[in-house]
Amino acid sequence: MVNEGVQAVVDVLIEQGRIAKIAPQINQAAAQVIDAAGLHLLPGMIDDQVHFREPGLVSKGDIASESRAALAGGTTSYMEMPNVNPPTISLAALEAKYALGAQKSWVNYSFYLGATNDNVDEVRRVNPRDVCGVKIFMGSSTGNMLVDHEAALRAIFSESPILIATHCEDTPMIKAQEALYRERYGDDVPMSAHPDIRCREACYKSSSMAVALAKETGARLHVLHITTAEELALFEPGPVENKRITAEACVHHLWFSDADYERLGSLIKCNPAVKAQSDRDAIRQAVIDGRIDVIATDHAPHTWEEKQQSYFAAPSGLPQVQQSLTALLDLVHQGVFSLETVVDRFSHNVARLYQVEDRGFIREGYWADLVLVDMQRPHLDDRAHNLYKCQWSPWEGHTFKSSVVKTLVNGRVMYDEGRFAEFVPGQRLLFSR
Repeated sequence: MVNEGVQAVVDVLIEQGRIAKIAPQINQAAAQVIDAAGLHLLPGMIDDQVHFREPGLVSKGDIASESRAALAGGTTSYMEMPNVNPPTISLAALEAKYALGAQKSWVNYSFYLGATNDNVDEVRRVNPRDVCGVKIFMGSSTGNMLVDHEAALRAIFSESPILIATHCEDTPMIKAQEALYRERYGDDVPMSAHPDIRCREACYKSSSMAVALAKETGARLHVLHITTAEELALFEPGPVENKRITAEACVHHLWFSDADYERLGSLIKCNPAVKAQSDRDAIRQAVIDGRIDVIATDHAPHTWEEKQQSYFAAPSGLPQVQQSLTALLDLVHQGVFSLETVVDRFSHNVARLYQVEDRGFIREGYWADLVLVDMQRPHLDDRAHNLYKCQWSPWEGHTFKSSVVKTLVNGRVMYDEGRFAEFVPGQRLLFSR
């Protein structure tokens, strides 16, 4: 068992969906016994940033398909973003989405309310008990979801009753860069230009603005998907419980660098962009020293056909909830992170930061959201085993050194050696706020 900074050989007893007992040895009759000798037991991954595309964009993915892939990847809870169609920018739309989760989600779920320039009244009314956060696109987005009016930003930061999660990029700076590259290349802009178009200066300007506004208003701010070394200076190392301002890194920004555009092109085109190896290495170090508090995916599927288009036509985003844990375990094998650090950042700290109730730890009384991994069982990432509706992954052809063996959600073995149990929906996450 890897939990709260410690590895120990234990038995775990599960009763009525929760962890009833943890001990070196438990001699007790049980309806089911799992022999996990040689495996590592981890708390299930809690992904605080995914795009499952439902409602409205279901050709790319949906709650059922993507949560099933997440389950196979060792994720037992997720928090999903509001830029769907129609966007989740009202409490009515939010509750409609929760109804979809209750019908379709293989794992536990929560959904963000999206902020706009004119929905601060909806933000004020959100329930801190059963909604993970308010999402602000302080940069490029679709439809009405770009919040770029200072008065609206200030009102949301001042009055949101729950955590504010921000996507930080400065749109005017990005538009200026796009114009320069269009003038030079027309529509045939190389994918390798993406980190120059969605430049580091645009990231820092927006992130620093968000942090300054949070300090001024006292807002609880969480800055998503940090991609530059410069932005790291905005955040403090140390325990997440002591912070009002926190930061997230995504798996792809910990793995890929600008050297990978030549090989993968649009498959790693995402916003904010994958940048230099020096940025990647600085973000890795920030995960280690606690300046980056959590690791997530920003899972964002698009169809293979969409991704084959030219630079401006190919959408940004990549799918990865099925590969995220095993990618992180590869980084453990490489000596980048300890296993304890990975578990802390993808599970413990997400639970602490969002105040998730009774999840994120292997503790007596907590829900049994657990994953068993074989650290020494390699597996090839290939299209035949890909579970996304879009059916591709940027890791295709890579052999991971570890494998997810079983995933338990609310005490049930829902994924077992490539097989899925009969569908039982996950639960709506609750928050102790």
